[in-house]
Amino acid sequence: MKGRRSDRPLIWLLTRSALLTAVCAAAVALLRRRRRPAPEPVLETIPVTPSYAGGSGTPLVLLHGVGGTWRVWRPVLPLLERWHAVFAPTLPGHCGAERLAPEVAPSIQALADGVVEQLDQAGIDRAHIVGNSLGGWIALELARRGRARSVVLFGPAGAWRSAARMTAVAIGMRLSFVLLARQAHRADAIARRRWARRLLLATQVEHPDRVDPAEFAASIRAMKDSPVVGPLLRVITKNPLEYLPSDPDCPIRVVWAERDRIIPFERNGLPLLESVPGAELVRLPGVGHVPMSDEPEEIARLILEVTGAVDRAHLDNREVSPMNSGTRPSEAS
Repeated sequence: MKGRRSDRPLIWLLTRSALLTAVCAAAVALLRRRRRPAPEPVLETIPVTPSYAGGSGTPLVLLHGVGGTWRVWRPVLPLLERWHAVFAPTLPGHCGAERLAPEVAPSIQALADGVVEQLDQAGIDRAHIVGNSLGGWIALELARRGRARSVVLFGPAGAWRSAARMTAVAIGMRLSFVLLARQAHRADAIARRRWARRLLLATQVEHPDRVDPAEFAASIRAMKDSPVVGPLLRVITKNPLEYLPSDPDCPIRVVWAERDRIIPFERNGLPLLESVPGAELVRLPGVGHVPMSDEPEEIARLILEVTGAVDRAHLDNREVSPMNSGTRPSEAS
């Protein structure tokens, strides 16, 4: 009986992964059956670019999650650019970015190496680094290498209580990714329909209707040209985040959605904090695992509070420019 009980969590997770894949399959099947007599509106074509750079001030680097591109940060870019020289690269092996060399096996360290090369090419030494999900894990590895002035993480990957549970989650993500990648040619048809966006984005964001349909279509097309994702998800649970000693010169803020449906705080956030002692924790309601489109102003505020405090500590005589009422979010009364 004990053996059977211990198998139940893994069986449940595998079932959940299968259901996630089934949801994607059902959405695709429904789209194939539905016919509309009138022509459907044409969505804006989103160009594929390897990175984004804009704004002025101290350098700020934004790192996205697995399978995405830099464009996931678009909702917060105008708010951050008023204070920082923002650099948002697409991770190596993802759509629009450089591929990993054939002899390099996909891994967190390989992606971190690639991001370091991107920073060097952009002339960035140490920067404020912000990461979401996989990007959060890479941000911590960059901090370990001395490249971070500060770190802000949103639902970072890298730690877990059960490797079996995370393996099941990775399996579900990989199957869903493959299924949607095969529908890249129908990305516009999928993204145009509100019910399809709500269904397919339900685990990612809290407010699917706030996601731009054209951006969602672009993200589906990007999956077809992201060769690192499948191999990475097969091995990602073999080497969890290593212990990262606290560093007063590099403050770390960890922001976790109260209802993260992909990597919940109790199973992933708590062990991550054990591996990153001294990190500040913020629990955030009303957002999902990828929170930038859910609450752009709140996400920007949580970033600027940290970066502003570090910049003031290093440059007390720095001229401060107004954001809204003449103060940074951290200075507001």
